[in-house]
Amino acid sequence: MTEDSSLQSQNPISQAQNSVVTAHHAVTQAQSHPSEQLIEQAQTAVERAERAVEQAGFSHNQKAVEEARADLAEDQAALQSLTPMESPEETETR
Repeated sequence: MTEDSSLQSQNPISQAQNSVVTAHHAVTQAQSHPSEQLIEQAQTAVERAERAVEQAGFSHNQKAVEEARADLAEDQAALQSLTPMESPEETETR
């Protein structure tokens, strides 16, 4: 572990930003392949990001916190619109 990553891991804003990026990737993956499992993983990632942003809210850098909140809100909205697709096996058995 480098000194930079150690410092970042202790910074609530960096943790929030990293969580939001992780949530964004999970939501994007679920949008591309909307299986129940990927949607659940995205929901979990969004929930973690919400907690991280909430913790960062006590920071002095409110601009960074607000940007993280805005990015997260976009992903939350995208996630709400997803419904799991049927797998090809389920479709073939009908």
